[in-house]
Amino acid sequence: MNRGGRNLIILGCIAATIALATTSVSLAIYHGSGDIYLDRSRPGYLPDKEEIEQADPIADEYEFDKSGPLTSGNLEEYLDKLQQEIDAVNAYEKPFSADALSDDKLGI
Repeated sequence: MNRGGRNLIILGCIAATIALATTSVSLAIYHGSGDIYLDRSRPGYLPDKEEIEQADPIADEYEFDKSGPLTSGNLEEYLDKLQQEIDAVNAYEKPFSADALSDDKLGI
């Protein structure tokens, strides 16, 4: 093997070692600081009991049937659920106005 090829292999090994070392240090800091337990994207994360009790039991309850014939009953049920969602959105008072972030609305 020529000198350039050997240097390239050495450079690759050094780069891989540095990457492994910095990743290990960052994971050690992540685990040591306790932030690993706050990461909600982890598959093993379980919410607190308070969060479970405050969860909306109706959310994601209705799912429109994706297969089978479309009957007038299915359509009426879907339109009723859709109207409930539209009414919930319309119940907000000017959600995009500057007053939405006022101290009174935020409870500050």
